[in-house]
Amino acid sequence: MKWMRERDLLIAQTMAFVQSVTGKTPEAEKTVTTSVALLSVETSETIRAAAALPDIEALLAETPPAAQAPREVSREEMPREVSRPAPVARLDLREDFQSEIRARVASFRAHQERFNREREAYCSATMAKVHAALRETEQPTRPGK
Repeated sequence: MKWMRERDLLIAQTMAFVQSVTGKTPEAEKTVTTSVALLSVETSETIRAAAALPDIEALLAETPPAAQAPREVSREEMPREVSRPAPVARLDLREDFQSEIRARVASFRAHQERFNREREAYCSATMAKVHAALRETEQPTRPGK
C-alpha cells in the first residue's frame, strides 16, 4: 500500500506543478509551495514510520484544493501573447557567399581569357608558318607563256 500513497502524492504534486505553469495567481503559487512542502514532509515521515500509514482519502483531503484537480481554462482566460525567447543572432553569410561567388567568377573569366589569348597566339603562329611555307614553294610564273 506504500506505493499507492506515493503514487497519489506524485499525482497531487504533478497537478500542482501543472497549475503553477499554466499561470495561476500568486495565491495559487503559495498553495503550490505549501503543498509541495507538505508532500515532502509527509513523504519523509512515511519513510520513517512505514508501519503507520494513513488513509489515502485522508491524505487527499489534507492537500489543498488547488493541487487536487486541474481547472479547465477557457479561451478567454488564456494569455493572448506568448513570450518567445530572444532570437539567436544569425551570422550574415550572404555577403560571404556573394564575395566568394564573385571571386570564383572573376577567376574563371581570367582563366578563359588566358585560354583565348593562347589560342589566338597559337593560331597566328601556325598561320604565319603556313604562309611562309606557301611563299617558299611558290614558283615564279613564266613571263612568256
